[in-house]
Amino acid sequence: MTEIMSVNTGIATTTQVIGADLLSRFIAYLDAAPKTVETYTRQLRQLFKFFAENGITQPTRDDLIAYKEALRESGHKPTTIQGYIIAARQFFTWTEVEGIYPNIAEHLKGARIDREHKKDYLTAAQVKAILETIERDTLTGLRDYAMLVLMVTCGLRTIEIARANIGDLRTAAGQTVLYIQGKGHEEKADYVKVTAQVEKAIRAYLKARGKAADSEPLFTSTSNNSRGKALTTRSISGIVKTRMQNAGYDSERLTAHSLRHTAVTLALLAGEDITEVQQFARHANIATTQIYNHALDKAANGCASAIADAIF
Repeated sequence: MTEIMSVNTGIATTTQVIGADLLSRFIAYLDAAPKTVETYTRQLRQLFKFFAENGITQPTRDDLIAYKEALRESGHKPTTIQGYIIAARQFFTWTEVEGIYPNIAEHLKGARIDREHKKDYLTAAQVKAILETIERDTLTGLRDYAMLVLMVTCGLRTIEIARANIGDLRTAAGQTVLYIQGKGHEEKADYVKVTAQVEKAIRAYLKARGKAADSEPLFTSTSNNSRGKALTTRSISGIVKTRMQNAGYDSERLTAHSLRHTAVTLALLAGEDITEVQQFARHANIATTQIYNHALDKAANGCASAIADAIF
């Protein structure tokens, strides 16, 4: 590593240069899932690109603040900026522990993220309308119908659908369940209950698909160039979006993730206990589930109507 004239970083004095070799060393050091390593690599490359473009070899805290502002000005979403800042904090925590460079990112604030949901949910009637538009006399229609009813009744994410295999459909406590590999998990250690109606839809699709091994994906592509292969998260999102549009629900705020929002919201509207809904949604923190409750309370607030009645 090259040495240059010492500069004061505000925390300690160093002669080390922050270069691409350090990025490689940090990535090699990470003990994480491949997807996590890939994410950190992509995020930190953005940071090192900023350093290179601005001739920064010995960054200071002010440089990181300027980096955060540059991300904001370039139109990145708050959640994206938050991820980039978290990666920077992790990197400089490592450089300090290794005695390479002081932690100039300590207590660096990320972007302010609005806790309100960015996607809308559907009413039960709207879900029914979407499902009724799906033809079930083709393999593609049978697949899409089964996939959508599974997602909306179990609150599944696209990644959980993409990772599901036929053999993950099993029996637990006398009922059919689907074992899933959730976000951030490396094994299929959790499961969701599959209702009789949903299981019937899945079995109808699998029967039409023909003989398949338990190790094969639960939902596969029907297109010519990827027939029989597992659907990607992007493909799943596109299928759900198309099915919504076909039913007349075309909005930027309605996506595949809206099905998960719908599941949680309908459970709360049905009067289910919030702790049970938390377990159902697999929220690590009940505060996440309470966001849904807050939104419903806000929607039910009658103050505006009361004021209008008083005035008019």
